[in-house]
Order: sequence, then C-alpha cells, then structure tokens
Amino acid sequence: MTGIEEVRKILRELGIEKELLRPDARLRAHLGLDSVDLTQIQLALTERCDTPVDLWSEHDFTLRQLADVVGDHRPRAGARGEYRDRGWWRPEFLDDVVLNTRAHTGHRAALVDAEHTFTRAGLDAAVSGCAARLAHTGIRPGDAVLVQLPNRARTLILTLALVRLGARPVLALPALREHELERVLTALAPTALAVPVRHQRFEHLRLAEKLSERHPSVRTLLVSDAGDRAVGHVDIDRLIEAGDPPPAAQGRHPSDTALFLLSSGTTGAPKAIARTHEAIGHMTRCAAAVSGLTPRSVFLAVLPVTHGFAFASPGVLGTLARGGKVVLADPNDAATAMSLIERERVTHCALTPALARQWLLARAASSGHDLSSLRVLQVGGARLDESTAARLHRVFGCRIQQVYGMSEGLLNFTRLDDPPEVAFSTQGRPSSPGDEILVVDGEDRPVPQGETGELLVRGPSVITEYHGGVAATSFTPDGYYRTGDLVRRHASGNLVVTGRVKDVINRGGEKIPADELEALVLAHPGVRAAAAVAMPHRALGEAVCLYVVGGDERVPTLPELRRFLEDSGLARFKLPERLVEVPALPLTAVGKTDKVRLRQDIVTRLGTES
Repeated sequence: MTGIEEVRKILRELGIEKELLRPDARLRAHLGLDSVDLTQIQLALTERCDTPVDLWSEHDFTLRQLADVVGDHRPRAGARGEYRDRGWWRPEFLDDVVLNTRAHTGHRAALVDAEHTFTRAGLDAAVSGCAARLAHTGIRPGDAVLVQLPNRARTLILTLALVRLGARPVLALPALREHELERVLTALAPTALAVPVRHQRFEHLRLAEKLSERHPSVRTLLVSDAGDRAVGHVDIDRLIEAGDPPPAAQGRHPSDTALFLLSSGTTGAPKAIARTHEAIGHMTRCAAAVSGLTPRSVFLAVLPVTHGFAFASPGVLGTLARGGKVVLADPNDAATAMSLIERERVTHCALTPALARQWLLARAASSGHDLSSLRVLQVGGARLDESTAARLHRVFGCRIQQVYGMSEGLLNFTRLDDPPEVAFSTQGRPSSPGDEILVVDGEDRPVPQGETGELLVRGPSVITEYHGGVAATSFTPDGYYRTGDLVRRHASGNLVVTGRVKDVINRGGEKIPADELEALVLAHPGVRAAAAVAMPHRALGEAVCLYVVGGDERVPTLPELRRFLEDSGLARFKLPERLVEVPALPLTAVGKTDKVRLRQDIVTRLGTES
C-alpha cells in the first residue's frame, strides 16, 4: 500500500467521504478535522507505519504532504530497524551533517563560485538566513519546491535552506522543459518554483509563469538574476544573506523525506524519488568514503548540481560532509575548468564520458595549466570505454574511478586501489556494505558467475517505491529494485554494464527513452510511423537517429521536426540529430519494429559516408 493509500484509509475510518480525499485537500481547512481527529491520525500513523508526525503545528497538511511524511519509499518489513541497529541509518538531519561546524573548522572556505566564496560558518549562516526568509514568503514544512537552477552558490544554499525549514526541494535539471516538468508538477504539487530568468538562451521564468497558471498549488516563483523582472516574484539573491535563524521545524524526524530527486527518465517522464535524511545520509557517507574525500579535498562540480551524481554521489554533499571545499563551474567550459583546477587546487571532479572526451581535447589544445593537485577523476552517467579511461589516466596523471549508479539509490564505484586493468574495464561494486545485488535472467533466476542478466538491488541506499506508487512493477515483492540494466560480474567482483533491458538512448549520459520520443513524433501530421534508435557519435557516444515513414503530407525535414518537438515542450537534449525517411519500418517475426536492423543500418550508412 502506498503512503497516500494508507492516509486515505485512515481518514475513511474517521468517516470522511471518499470523494473529498483529494491529494491537495488540507486536513483542517478542507476536511474540517478537529483536535480529536488529528490525535487519532497521529496514533494510527505511529502504530501502522512507524511514522511519528506532528499535526499540531501551524502547517495544515495536505493528503499528499502527509503521504510524503509516511514515506513513499518505505523499506520492507523489519529492514528499517536493521539499518538503524547496524549504524547505516543514523538519527541525523541532512543539513546538519553537511554544514557541521563542530566537527570541521568554520573559518575555512567551503563553497566557491564565480561570484562568492563562503566559509563553512558563513555557509551555515546563509542557509539559516535563507530558511528564515523563505518562511516569511509563506513556504512551510512539508511543502514541495521545485529547484531548477544552474551551478551557482545560491542553488546549494536555497536547497539546504529548504531542507532546514522542513520543506522538500525537488531537484530538476535546467535542461528539462515543459513536457517533463508538467508531469513532475502534477505528481508533487509544489507550492513554489525556483528558476533563473534565463539560462543558456532559454526563458525559464516565462515557462515557470506558464506552468504556475495551470497548477494552482504554485503560489510563489523564486527567481535568480531577476533584475527588473523580479516584480511580483521573490528574488533569490536577497534570500541568501546571513540572518536570523529559521523557525524550528516542528516534529522534524530523520525518517522524513528530506528532498526529491528525479529519475533519469529511461522509461518515460521523470519519476519523483523521495529520499529521507537517513537514507541519503548513508548513501552520501559511503560514497565519500570510497572516493577518498577528506577535509583537504576540493571537489569541482561541473556537472549540474541538481542531478544526483554531482549532488550527492558523493558530489557536493559528500565533500562538505567530509569538511572539504566545493567549487561550482559551468559544465560547458572545459578550458575554464582547467584554470579552476590550477587556481583552487582541485583534487576531485565528476564527469560523464562525453565531458571527459571534451577535457581530453581541451588539455591537448592547452597544456599550460598546472593540474598536479588532481587526485581522482570520477566518470559515470554512461559506460566509459577502456581506451578512453586509459587516455584520461595518462593525460591527467590521476586515478580514474568509474561510477555506475542511479537516483534510486544504488552507487557502484571502482576502488582507488583497483589495478588499472580493473578500474578501466569495469563499473565498480556497491559502496554501501548493506546493498544487496542479484543478476537474474528473464524469470528472475540468478545467472551463473560471469553471465549477463538484469541487475536487481535492495538495501539501505535503495528505494522500494516511487513517490505515489507509480511504476510498481519496477520492484519485486521482496523489495528488490529492477534497474533495467544488463550486467555481468567481473572476476574482481565488480560489475560490467553491457546494455539496457529496455530501449533507451544514452546521449552523453542523458537517458532518452525511445518510446517517449516516438509518441511525440507521431503527433506530427507528416509522420505515419517512427522509430528512434541510437547511432554512434564520436563525442557523445550515442545520439538519436529517427527513422520515419511519411503520412499523407510530405515528411517534415529534420529542422522542422526538431522545432515541432521543441514547441511540444521536449527537452532539447532529446531532439533527434538525424532523420532517415523509409517506405516502411522493418518488423520482427512477432510484428514488432526490428530495431536491431535499424541500428545496423545507421552504422552502415555512417560507415559508407565516412
């Protein structure tokens, strides 16, 4: 039973009519519950769900917010106690762990971007001041707030301030557009959106205003770089100064949802992933340990910090929790990254394979920077080929650590003492000692050592349910998460990723579900049938090739189709980069589109052209 189903069941037992139990219905304002009812709900939640919750604060919970507190990713029965008994889950709040000034020196630099440098004490004060000002804007504990901001100090300060306030930031990539965000807003009903006015030529504020008109839950727009366009909105830059401490979040508990990550969208639109203080704290601690982070470490964040890899795997959270320093930079400027490594004496950085190849080109073009401080280059988001791993090691003279993970919780790392032949050719093993993995065939039977199968995982790092109970078939009855990835076990004990169970195109680490793209393409009047497949790309690894069968009208050109898809609200990284018109799509013996033949066809076409 999902969290919201449990809440509805309790309310129906109080005599509340079923049709009134909408997700956005508030307990006091809409359902008219009195003090006796509230006490009864608290007792029921504690008894049935092991979830203490305080309903006596000023905040009037909606059903959806109460369901979030219950926890949409509850572990299987008995597991929570084991995780706590073994010290994997600790009674700590995420913001306190990350901003701890008792264990780590407060006067040392902790966060640097192009405009600011914050000491650890200054960062903690800015987070508290921001949380206090957010409370004055009307944001309350339990509220979801979408955070779609680029790599700036304000992004991290705002996110941690929301966590400290007891609100739930929803971390969204700046690349997501209307098509993806519409579904996220429908699922989570955020009360506020945090966006830049404009970023990389896209008008984020304009889209946020459009979305807020369609979603009445959105009461506030938090805007950065606002200037004259801040009128009627909240200027984020005025929130992040030191100030009074925020009001105490009544009833806050480490088992509460601290924030929401979004899935990579490999099977459709992004799904919301609730992460508790306990679970994300454990995941980040383990990742930081196997990454060799110390108080002297300097982590350069060039990947988007609203993605799980750069945020908490171990990323900025793991670095700060270890007492190190975080440097924020633009992901698209390899030359600037080199200068930052030299200036800030960077020790760690996380890249995708596509970005790593850009770094190799940038280093070849300009070898003047001193990169001797660099100790570890982590590469994940897509499989890194062995030859590129060896080149990175040779050119940058540091450890190459492959990272294979997912926002759902599992994080695999090659170890820093793995020999090169293992570090360059495998994708690591779980960083958490409690995470269990199975490699199974199509009937969920374990495959022999060394054979390929689908990876299943469960443990203290891993969710057992998506928010709202969607995609329930992604989880087995005994609590394993079906990753959808095909892997085999290496003799070293590490995993080797060999592909996907479902049809997904991995464009430089960005996952593009083919069926989602095909459905949007088929809405074009000039298209009768369509199939999207991965084609080799020198820099990105894979890109989208679209095979199209024309309709009654002429087949649209590639630029026309890209404009159509972008106007439909599709993220730009999902746009096709090649269009092939065919009279009919090839079919398999059972009548499905034969994508194996299409992939072979585009490889042949590219080979002939080259």
